[in-house]
Amino acid sequence: MADKRNGFRRNQNMNQSKYGSFTRHNSLKNKQPGGKLTKPDWNLCTLRPFQKNFYRENPNVTKRSSFFQVEVDAFRRTNDITVRGENIPKPLTTFDEGNFPEYVLRAIKEQQYEKPTAIQAQGWPISLSGRDLVGIAQTGSGKTLAYMLPAIVHINHQPRLEKNDGPIVLVLAPTRELAQQIQQVAADFGRTSCIRNTCIFGGAPKGPQLRDLERGIEICIATPGRLIDFLELGKINFRRCTYLVLDEADRMLDMGFEPQIKKIVEQIRPDRQTLMWSATWPKEVRALAEEFLQDYVQLNVGSLQLSANHNILQIVDVCQETEKSDKLFKLLGEIMSEKENKTIIFAETKKRVDDLTRRMRKDGWPAMCIHGNKSQPERDWVLTEFRSGRSPILIATDVAARGLVPS
Repeated sequence: MADKRNGFRRNQNMNQSKYGSFTRHNSLKNKQPGGKLTKPDWNLCTLRPFQKNFYRENPNVTKRSSFFQVEVDAFRRTNDITVRGENIPKPLTTFDEGNFPEYVLRAIKEQQYEKPTAIQAQGWPISLSGRDLVGIAQTGSGKTLAYMLPAIVHINHQPRLEKNDGPIVLVLAPTRELAQQIQQVAADFGRTSCIRNTCIFGGAPKGPQLRDLERGIEICIATPGRLIDFLELGKINFRRCTYLVLDEADRMLDMGFEPQIKKIVEQIRPDRQTLMWSATWPKEVRALAEEFLQDYVQLNVGSLQLSANHNILQIVDVCQETEKSDKLFKLLGEIMSEKENKTIIFAETKKRVDDLTRRMRKDGWPAMCIHGNKSQPERDWVLTEFRSGRSPILIATDVAARGLVPS
């Protein structure tokens, strides 16, 4: 019986190896993120052609030819834009110059945007041309819309989804909060052309997310951990994915997501269009760009280092540890006397966040907090309370360091 069992196990391992699930010597590999996934051999796959380039230069932009290069250079210099690459399209100055379809312009009008930001003005022509792009700009510069509008145009030029097709667009983000914020932009601008989306992240029930996937979605916004889980379970595939976005790439690397990112990207056809967005440009992000992107354009707005928005007044008060609390409460007293008084307080550790919140609430301050140990429903509720102004003081760890926009 023992021999028969062993023989069965050997045959089982051989069959599983044949289908690429796992091999005889990969017990340790399976414990790694995405260890059960195998990289498709794209040379053996027949990849259905798809359209990438949808950009038609507006006559007003065409006038900015080499004769008017001074005008283009002045615009880039004024907006602190630098670009590297070959045959880079000229920047736009208005939404109409993007020659967007009517359904996109209607969504822009509904959201009451006045003019493109610097990253959008230069990023849209590059993205709509089907080029790979690395965009480096500070948080709050309009990066989400810079890749979401071209994504919507990209989707509407592809064949409609069929049963069991995966998403056409995949956006990877480091945190739940940023992923949900991206989803709101996708919903706002995809509504006019009936584009469906879902947001996949840990800390929330899998059921609703799985139901969205089963119904079919064109845009998937995800954090790497939960997405790896669904890939290993066979609940999502990227056979139709032709537009990949890595948002806040430097933050994802800081959080240790590099193995998951590589496993996910392996599952996507190599002739996709890839856009990587980051607030900084360290060597780790550069290495990732070289690995995932082809003949890419590098677009930078502002400093290559992490910096705050120059439109924000920054006041640095260097003090002793024992002085912090008194200074904080004095400052809060001044802030709360103003009409618009939302305040975010960052602390280094979860324990410090909890301790500070308890003390402030005990003293009557309308404070709430979020950090990694809070459940997703609680985090959502706290953010809703903060954004609505019912609880104008938010205390947080760096989980809220990027992509959290109170409105």
